[in-house]
Amino acid sequence: MAERPPPSALAVAFASAIVAGLAGFFIGQASSIGVFTAPRPAAAGAVSKASKDDESDISDAGSETDEDDLDDQELKEFGDSQEECKLVLVVRTDLGMTKGKIAAQCGHATLACYKTLLKQDSPILKRWERYGQAKVALQIKSEEELETLQATALSLGICAQIIHDAGRTQIASGSATVLGVGPAPKSQVDAVTGHLKLL
Repeated sequence: MAERPPPSALAVAFASAIVAGLAGFFIGQASSIGVFTAPRPAAAGAVSKASKDDESDISDAGSETDEDDLDDQELKEFGDSQEECKLVLVVRTDLGMTKGKIAAQCGHATLACYKTLLKQDSPILKRWERYGQAKVALQIKSEEELETLQATALSLGICAQIIHDAGRTQIASGSATVLGVGPAPKSQVDAVTGHLKLL
């Protein structure tokens, strides 16, 4: 019968195997995420996983707002309310925009409302940030309804920005795509958009 190696040698061999296995695992993981290699330049004409249409929507920097016309709008500060605030993004569904296009347009509307309140040094903006920047996407079926909602919001002293597309991807140039309403106290925003359905 062969003699067994002393237990201490067996323990050392076992521990070495575990350490080697773990080291190999972590080196393999690091290698798979590119820690040991420089990023490869994309091949000419290569297409990423996202479709070209969605890619152009995500990087759609060609939308415009009416913010130049609305910089001097009289917005309420809502200082008498400690209610949570929200921003509502009203999206036109009659345009047939893809999900990527809608996301890009909602991003433009959020930024337009934020910039408007920031320029006016509105305390409502700080309250909205403090409560987690709540955003809700709702749907509407026409440009006329979008403009009516904007007029209603402005009459209540709520920030309301309409986004007009530059027309570089899916829809006609100048099309009103999304209306941002707020940030403002929830009850005030609901007075304007509470009847609309979720997107």
